[in-house]
Amino acid sequence: MSRTILDVHILHTVPPSNINRDDSGSPKTATYGGVRRARVSSQSWKRAVRLAFRRTLDDSQLGERTKRIGEAIAARIADLDPELKDRASALAADVLKASGLVKKEAAAKKGKSEAAAKSDVESGYLMFLSHRQQENLARAAIDAERIGEKLDTKQLQKLADTDHSIDIAMFGRMLADVPDLNVDAAVQVAHALSVHAVDNEFDYYTAVDDRKHDNQETGAGMIGTIEFNSATLYRYATLDVDRLHETLGDADATREAVTAFLQAFVTSMPSGKQNTFANGTRPDAVMVRLRDTQSVNLVGAFEEPVRERQLGDRSGMVAEAAQKLADYTTEIEETYGDPAVAAWVTHVGSRTAALAPLGEVLPLPGLVSAVGTTVADRLGTPA
Repeated sequence: MSRTILDVHILHTVPPSNINRDDSGSPKTATYGGVRRARVSSQSWKRAVRLAFRRTLDDSQLGERTKRIGEAIAARIADLDPELKDRASALAADVLKASGLVKKEAAAKKGKSEAAAKSDVESGYLMFLSHRQQENLARAAIDAERIGEKLDTKQLQKLADTDHSIDIAMFGRMLADVPDLNVDAAVQVAHALSVHAVDNEFDYYTAVDDRKHDNQETGAGMIGTIEFNSATLYRYATLDVDRLHETLGDADATREAVTAFLQAFVTSMPSGKQNTFANGTRPDAVMVRLRDTQSVNLVGAFEEPVRERQLGDRSGMVAEAAQKLADYTTEIEETYGDPAVAAWVTHVGSRTAALAPLGEVLPLPGLVSAVGTTVADRLGTPA
């Protein structure tokens, strides 16, 4: 059976920055091709994409990942039925306990005192529920309270397993206590790697005490260091449109999710140390390839790193990276006899022109629209 898989390949130059750091505060790195590379974790960029969704999607299409799930559902109970505001936390605990989403012993603690009854139950791990699922559970709690009926576990779990949000369908969900409610992710995001070798650097800074001048004092009021690097990154993500459609259950919603993801993934940036470095750049090139067999990560183009230029050569890293990506794409597809069904390219200037022959060249809005139309056609719905 023919599949619909979208591979997104991006070349993205980032100036001095520390957008994703490790436990010591250093920019994350990895060894690839025998040299140290700058790295941005997949989790970091997925978080940036989820935040970017808030600019383009309605709140009802999104979800929330939190331990404070009792607080979230209690707030919805209070909004839906203000008369139950004083009991909202207890009702939220009851519905979460009955559904199995929160362990019984955690919810039971809330009934020990009046003060405890007014506090909100928390899950033992980050729980990802769509806003519609939260509201459905809140309504179930209200209905049971008003009618005086016992909460039905199977019905509650059904409510938690329908009306999935776009971000849950994209990135998946694991509920340790109720594995039947797990959702397989339609999107996989690779760790971004620099196409060249990288050495982290240190910025030694001082901060002046504004009042020292009045007292004719000298010296800094504060000194410190911040570690950083700069890199041209290869970024990659793959989206299984068929799995996304299966989870969302609607072709129009699937198309909207695909276009929202493309826009968000291309233009988002993790927020680490943004105030310090103002490193908000846009990608140099974007290539989207539609496949009907399996996804293909093209990071192998950079296993041999782009080398530092000789003194006087000002061509930088981007042009060679684009050429290497273009050559490797052609070689892989010809060698394995697995060409893309369709492809689109957005690139900035002549440095990345080597990618132009690999797909229909469009500005980003046109690329997003064209991919959306193709997805709609393959799902059998009008564009």
